[in-house]
This record gives sequence, structure tokens and C-alpha cells, in this order.
Amino acid sequence: MNHEVLKSVIFDQREIIQNARIVPRRYTFDSQANYVVTGLRRAGKSTLLYKIVRDLVESGVDWNRIIYINFEDERLAEFSIGDFNDILSVHSELSTQPGYYFFDEIQNVNGWEKFARRLADAGERVWITGSNAKMLSSQIATTLGGRYLVKHVTPYRFDEYLDASGIAHDSNALYSTKAKGSIAGAFDAFYQHGGFPESLRYDSPREYVESVYQKVLLGDIAARNNVRNPDALRVLMKKVAETVCNETSATALHGMLNALGYKISKATLLDYLAMARESYLLFEVTNVVAKFVEREGNPKRYFSDNGLLNLFLIGKEPALLENEVAVAMLDAFGEGLHYLKSPKNGIDVDFYVPEQGLAVQVAYSLSDSAKPREVGNLVKLANISDSALRLIIVTKEEERVIEEDGKRIEIKPAWKFLLQDLG
Repeated sequence: MNHEVLKSVIFDQREIIQNARIVPRRYTFDSQANYVVTGLRRAGKSTLLYKIVRDLVESGVDWNRIIYINFEDERLAEFSIGDFNDILSVHSELSTQPGYYFFDEIQNVNGWEKFARRLADAGERVWITGSNAKMLSSQIATTLGGRYLVKHVTPYRFDEYLDASGIAHDSNALYSTKAKGSIAGAFDAFYQHGGFPESLRYDSPREYVESVYQKVLLGDIAARNNVRNPDALRVLMKKVAETVCNETSATALHGMLNALGYKISKATLLDYLAMARESYLLFEVTNVVAKFVEREGNPKRYFSDNGLLNLFLIGKEPALLENEVAVAMLDAFGEGLHYLKSPKNGIDVDFYVPEQGLAVQVAYSLSDSAKPREVGNLVKLANISDSALRLIIVTKEEERVIEEDGKRIEIKPAWKFLLQDLG
């Protein structure tokens, strides 16, 4: 690889980092560890690395010790595994002191793992980002042999969205009528348009989110996996959106596509769903009481950002509200998040975290018709399980506490639940 081209890439990136607007995020990094930072495209992974770089410079590290390379730069289109050593050579030309290496979207280069292992074994400091299946946490742990810690990054959560929007949400603000109004208004935009950091810069966030979706669907999923029928993949994502928040088997989705004339096999459909998960477009929540086969076969599927889901939905505010609660709870509880549906006991609870004793229902409005269903399911669960210690119904705007059959149930507006219970 031409060293002058590599230097141009490094110095041009330096200017980008120096000029970037950085909003503090919730993520922390061990100062002695190497990291692989994974997550949905445009979730803010690169900006997190920019913050680390600027912190290093502020601490006294010379810029010439920092080697930041974005492998989506077109000047690196022909970069291959044999060129990695040139990066080390360029660093030695710039500085005689140890380097700090930042590699953005390194999975674009086949064989990158060997280079990453070699750097770690040599005691170098390295940060890596990636957006697709090759960067899944479970695979990285095996591929890199424990040499790197994995940090998963999502688009803004609501508190970060407020920070980026300059809206106060500390304890004092939550007592102010005017401040609470600002927070609630911001939530209206957030749960409609999602939390992609760069979307806040646009008058039309939807158009920006659409561009991200197309890049994930056609680039990260279709192109990288050599999908033979991208139209079927596109329609499948639409059907997932239409059934979001509901138990939906692959068999049911397969039937929907066949009815529309897309004659793909069920195995292919399962592959498409796996690709969508591996690119962080979708995630699944399983039934805590189901048998393994049923649990894996009938999950609830959600989109990883509300802006993505809202590309498909018109007038389905309750689905958007539940999807946002699912996203936030997954971020907070990870694999501990489930739903609970038991025909035997007649219980249907939207979200259940047994380890936390937390059961959550989501209802856009707790109307007279909805109240018996939402309250009744929580009471049934509390009556048969000692682990259900906290019962919450998340609504769009309503707030109060009710007592039912000796059980205390909190009714909270979504913005307050996201800030106070999951913030």
C-alpha cells in the first residue's frame, strides 16, 4: 500500500475528528483494554472513537501517535490483508513512540482478525468498529481469543437524545412543569423518528433514516450475503414490521410471502431473519415460560430503532410505543429480557425480567376497555410468582398508582419510565 496515500487517509481523518461535534454517551471504556465496538450502522460508533481520540490528545498524547483509519474510505478500496503491515510502517515514520490504533469498519478487509490478534499480542492499544455479522459478540470472542473486550452501541437512548437536543432532564427538571413539557414534547419526536445521532441535524429525519435502512438492507444484508432475492427480503422486513410486537412464527411469515408470490423456501426465510438480526436491524424477545423449541420458533420481533419501524407504519402509535420500550429494556437488561405468555395460567405480559422482579405492560392509553386486560395480567402474574416484585404499565401520557387485589401497579408515561427506571 502506498504510504503517502495512507498518510493522507490518516491526516484527513484527523481533521474530521478535530471538527466533530461530540455529545457525551453512556459508554465507558477501560483505559487498559482493547475494544471491538459493534452495533447498527450510524448508531454513533465512530463518534465514540472520536471522543477517545480527543481525550487522548487532551491528556498529552501527540497526534502523530494516533493512527485512525476508516476502511470505508474509497482510497482503501483495494486494501487487502497483505497491506496491514504498511500501517505499522507508516506509524513508525510518524512517531518513535507507541501508537494508538483506531480501525473503523475493519471487517471490509478479509483476514483482519489475524492482524488484530497480532497487534494485541504485541501489546499495542487498539479500537475496532464493525456493523455486520462478522462483528457479533459471540463470534468476536472466539475469533480474537479474549484479546479484546466487546462494546455494543445503539442509537441514542432517550436521555442521550435529550442531551443532544439540549433539553435538561435532571431531578430538578422533573419537578418543573415547563421542563416536563419540553421532555414530553421531545419524546413525541423521539419515538416517531428514533435515535440515530445524525438524524437530529435534518429537517426531515425520516429521509435520513430511510437512507440508513437502505444501506443496511441492500449493503450490510443483501450485498454482503449475496442474497439472491432482495425483493423477497424487502417484503419480509415489511411483514415483520406489520406483525411487530406479536408472536409470529417463521411458518406464518413464510405463508405471508408465498401468498404474495414470493416462493422462497422456509430455510431461506430463516436465513434472511438471521441476517437482519446479525446486522442489528431486528432483535427478538422470547417467551420465558415456553419450551425451547416453541421459544425459538415463536418470538416477538422488534426493530432496533423506532425510526426504522416507522418507515413501514401509518397510524400505529401503540406499536411504536411498545417497540421503543422494547429497545430501551433490551439495552438495560440484555438477554434477561423476555415476555410471558402462559395459556395454562391465562397470563400475557409484554415484558418480564425475572432477575429484576420487573413486569411491564405497554398500553398507549389505559382506557376503560384496556384497563382490565393490562391490570388483570399483572395481578395474575403477581399472584402466582413471588419474583414479580414491581408491576408497571407504560402509557403514552397517563400517570398514577392503582391498587388491585392487594397489588400495587404503577402507571407511568413512557418518557418518565425511560428516564427514571431505565436511564
